[in-house]
Amino acid sequence: MRRLTQSPLPTRRRAAAIWPAAVAGTIALTLTAEHAAHAAPPEPARTVLPPVPRAIAVPTLAAVTAPTTYTVRAGDTVWGIARAHGLDTAAVLAANGLTSDSVIRPGQVLALTPAATAAPAAPTAPAPTAPRSQEIRPGDTVSAIARAHGVSLDAVLTANGLTRASIIYPGDVLQIPAASPAPAPAAVAPATAPGLDAEQSENARLIIRIGRELGVPDRGILIALGTAMQESWLRNLDWGDRDSLGLFQQRPSTGWGTPDQIRDRERSTRVFYGGAADPNGAATRGLLDIPGWEQLAYTDAAQAVQISAYPDRYAQWEQPATTWLAALG
Repeated sequence: MRRLTQSPLPTRRRAAAIWPAAVAGTIALTLTAEHAAHAAPPEPARTVLPPVPRAIAVPTLAAVTAPTTYTVRAGDTVWGIARAHGLDTAAVLAANGLTSDSVIRPGQVLALTPAATAAPAAPTAPAPTAPRSQEIRPGDTVSAIARAHGVSLDAVLTANGLTRASIIYPGDVLQIPAASPAPAPAAVAPATAPGLDAEQSENARLIIRIGRELGVPDRGILIALGTAMQESWLRNLDWGDRDSLGLFQQRPSTGWGTPDQIRDRERSTRVFYGGAADPNGAATRGLLDIPGWEQLAYTDAAQAVQISAYPDRYAQWEQPATTWLAALG
């Protein structure tokens, strides 16, 4: 018989060396995971912030404030001052307590802003009037009772259902109605000059006022009044010879202004006077632009401005113009 040779049993050390690959991989993964769990956490990513901009100093512009007052100089007019400051003439007049007839003087200080006005008080209901009554005593009459309370006889009779034939007796009680409010005073019409109606007087007053504002002597104002009377009967006409219009019958075709400008009474009057404040500048020649006009005869001075076909007709208005200036100026 053959003896079988038995292989020696593997030793314990070798057995340990031959772990299956799968088991060894599992152990390696486990150890790696445990090491990672105890490792320090990763640092967060750093965020780069943009640089903070430096503040830039911006220069501050000083506010330009409009003047609130104006000192009148020779030759100034309210109309010219208002126009130079971009204001309405009526607003400047109201702010200074002036009217269209007021005269301003060199050195006078005008306000260029409206005067502050107090806020209107809230309307309040009128207090109730307690009913009044009077007991009749011997000798009383309805008329005497009404007179004592300042009411009319008819008002007392009506309030008590009586007539003028009714009889009252002592002990009767009469109801006294409230007194009627006093009628408002009648409006006073503007003064008119002798021989002129309200419209003509108003136009004459305007010619006088503008002459005063411009510093025109009385004789120049008299010439303007007589000229306007001869040309338009002191009315602001919208018709005339050929294209003549307005108080002084100025003509658009000869450079005195547009039809609307000529029919502007204030402007056309300033153009007639002319001078440094002439709205037309040097385009036309007014009374103050004529050398030596003060020494000219009344008719000649008017004719030098108007160049009329009938120059002698101005003379008839010299004396009436003197009366109008005395009455209105």
